[in-house]
Order: sequence, then structure tokens, then C-alpha cells
Amino acid sequence: MASRVWLITGTTSGFGAEFVKNLLARGDKVIATARDTSKIKHFSSQGAATLELDLSADQSALNQTIEKAIEIYGQIDVVVNNAGYSHFGIFEDESYENTMKQYQTHVFGTMGVARACLPHFRSRKAGTFVFLGSIAAWGGMPALSSYCGSKAALRTSVETFQAETQSLGIRTLLVEPGFFRTELLNSNNARYAETNIDDYKPLTEGLFKQFKQYHQQQPGDPAKGVQRIIDVVKGEGEAAGKDFPTTLALGPDAVDAIRKKCNDTLKLLEEWESLSSSTNFD
Repeated sequence: MASRVWLITGTTSGFGAEFVKNLLARGDKVIATARDTSKIKHFSSQGAATLELDLSADQSALNQTIEKAIEIYGQIDVVVNNAGYSHFGIFEDESYENTMKQYQTHVFGTMGVARACLPHFRSRKAGTFVFLGSIAAWGGMPALSSYCGSKAALRTSVETFQAETQSLGIRTLLVEPGFFRTELLNSNNARYAETNIDDYKPLTEGLFKQFKQYHQQQPGDPAKGVQRIIDVVKGEGEAAGKDFPTTLALGPDAVDAIRKKCNDTLKLLEEWESLSSSTNFD
């Protein structure tokens, strides 16, 4: 099979870095991007192209960045929207600025990259988008309202995006990982906003300590997770012969959490169906 050209956001560590390494080993071409390219310059010696991409940029700037990316190899076949970070803070004292930064990274910037790539994919009637979501989109978690909310917004945005573009030869995959041993909980990446409200301090003190201690204890192996995603995109390994999915739970904890949410939702619908369904005109 001919090599493909992949553009990947957020390649300084975690899933992003694993994508670069795995794809180069498979013989594909990679455009590794980051806000600070000095942190990914080592990928150049390994055969990847590197490019600065800032998800806080406006649409015009993102369009220009993608135009530069296309010029590198003449085309892009797969876009992996991977960049993200975690922010911890109680909803009541969460700032507008912190909330907007979370949504800018996970929703506005991510969809801006996809929007910038669409003309190229439409002109070729081909292309694949991969969006890295989270099981956090399936239920709220204390002290993670901005993270959960932005991942839930990404989920529904991608579903709409897929419905609009599937007839154009464009494929869309939303991956929803559980807890993987990336740098997401690294003290340099995770942001913890200490509360000044005494009522919440017992909650935040326990949760923050728990998440900090969980760093590098997560069960998921990022290398295996990335391998599975690439197999799905390429139709190889366990994905061979299967229809391309629109969503993919990644990790047994993700499978369990999503299944529980679905079962709980069905139970709730059944319990309240009579009341919920008695709202039409007589």
C-alpha cells in the first residue's frame, strides 16, 4: 500500500509523539506539529517534517498553516487532531479565561484545523479526520467541568461534522480514550486551580492529590492505543475487513464507562418514559 501523509497536532509527548514514531516505522510520511517546534525538532532527524501550529490562532492563521503543510508533500491524507491538556478547578470559582482556553484547545482550535483542511479533502474527494476525544465526554467529573464540557462539545461537533461530510468521500473517526499513561497529568501539563471556598476544599484536596498520584500509574499503554487507531484508519490488524467506525472507545475502562452510561440512560428512559412521552397535542 502506498504511504500516506499524516498531519498530527500536539506531538511533543503522549499520543502525538507515539503517532509520529509508529507512522514513520510503518513507512508513512508525517507532518508533526506543535506550538513550540523546538520541542519536536528531534523528529526531523527521524524523517518527519515539523511545523508550528497554534490552536489559539484565528481561522485565517490556521488556513495559512494548513496551506504550508500541504506544500510539504503536495497533499495530506489523514489529519489527527490530538492536542489537548487537562484543567482542574471547581465550577463556582472557575474563571472565564481558563474555561475559554480549554474550549479553544479542545473545540474551537481543533475544529478550526479541520475547517482549514476541508477544501483540500473536498477537492480530492478523499481524506480522513481523527479526533482525540475522551470518556470525559460521557459524564461530568468533579473539578473537571471545563475539560468534560469541552470534550462533550467536541463529541457532538464531530458527529455533526461527520454527517455533513460523509457523502464527500471524507471519513471521520472520533476516538474516546480512557486513562492512558501519557503526560496529561504531568504537573507541567495539568493545571490545578486551588479553590478559596472552604466548602469545596475537602473535595479538591482529595481529588487533586488522587490525580497527581495517578500520573504514570494509568493502565493504558499509549503505544498500543496509537497502534490500534492507526490499524483502524488503515484497515489493518484486528480492523481488517471491518467497516470503518465513526467512534472508537479506547481502553477497557473506556468501554466499561461508556457501556455503563448507555445502560444507565436506557434505564432512566424506561423509568420516566410515560411522563416524558405525554407531551404531544391531544
